[in-house]
Amino acid sequence: MGVKIKKNKLKNNRSSLSLDIYHQGVSRYENLKMFTYDNPKSHLEKEHNKSTLALAETIKAKRILEMQESHFNIHTGFRGQASFLEYFSKQAKERKRNANSYGNWVSAEKHLLAFANGKNIRFCDCDENFIEGFKKYLQTAKVTKSKTCLSTNSAVSYLNKVKAALTQAFNDRIILDNPGKRVKGIKAEENAREFLLEEEIKKLAKTACSYPMLKDAFLFSCLTGIRWSDINKLVWKEVVYSEVEQRWKIHFRQKKTKGLQYHPISPEAYKLLGERQEDEERVFKGLKYSAWNNHLLQEWVWKDANIKKKITFHCARHSYATLLLTSGGDIYTVSSLLGHQDLKTTEIYGKIISTQKNKVVDLLPIIGI
Repeated sequence: MGVKIKKNKLKNNRSSLSLDIYHQGVSRYENLKMFTYDNPKSHLEKEHNKSTLALAETIKAKRILEMQESHFNIHTGFRGQASFLEYFSKQAKERKRNANSYGNWVSAEKHLLAFANGKNIRFCDCDENFIEGFKKYLQTAKVTKSKTCLSTNSAVSYLNKVKAALTQAFNDRIILDNPGKRVKGIKAEENAREFLLEEEIKKLAKTACSYPMLKDAFLFSCLTGIRWSDINKLVWKEVVYSEVEQRWKIHFRQKKTKGLQYHPISPEAYKLLGERQEDEERVFKGLKYSAWNNHLLQEWVWKDANIKKKITFHCARHSYATLLLTSGGDIYTVSSLLGHQDLKTTEIYGKIISTQKNKVVDLLPIIGI
């Protein structure tokens, strides 16, 4: 076993540096992509050689350590020489069970491949410069179908996926250092959150919908804050009556966060569930997610109820949060009901509610203008 630094002469009084690696009868070569001056003349050239050779010695020591810790085999060399792109693709496929997460990973992989531009990106190539380059690409490259830049939040998501893959590679002991930790993420933008007022929800309750089950499910979300994914998979055994509390509750595991939720619901919300069926039966049996159903939802809101807002199913969850907060619900309890893992997520709703702000502003004295 041995690792040596080798100089290879170039033009213009320079030599490139590489590593000659010998392990278990197999020799390998690794280009360090660095150079030194053969005959340094100035102080700057001498300092360049000194720092470059010191860095090469550090990499050499790291390679020796990797071999000692079994990060080398005779077929693939150092694990760091393996393809990061193949590893990322594998990580993406492991998210197939979660449709939303899988879609984001696949999109991130698409942009990662575009950024690589045909090159086989190895783990050893994934240093801070590579991640910073990918970050800049996500923020500045015109990569959408309309030849515009990605939205800020899309760029945030895709960069985070690459950093998550490197973190997993570190945990898997493929890499001994995680450069992603030293690269600052992209600051996410706060999206405008559309929601319905109490009067608008009451109006929808009285307005017929061409898809009655969709109407019931949407109103149920307005009165419970439960996400589409959890409503869609809700089964009757998760609808439980508490004798102690004398009320109906939903006991379920959130699909997004995997957290257990013990969720009290109002009598009106329970009425929307209809007649009880067998424990394993879906409550909203036959409810499906599709572009057509989204269209029907918007038609019901915009055209039938004459509420001129762009409403998606998730807006029902926003409506639930704002209704509770405007009615005096404290933010900690509301956060728990929504199943948020971070209070900051719930605090976003406080920014769009003007009730308390109006009350405080009305405390200002009349100055006689």
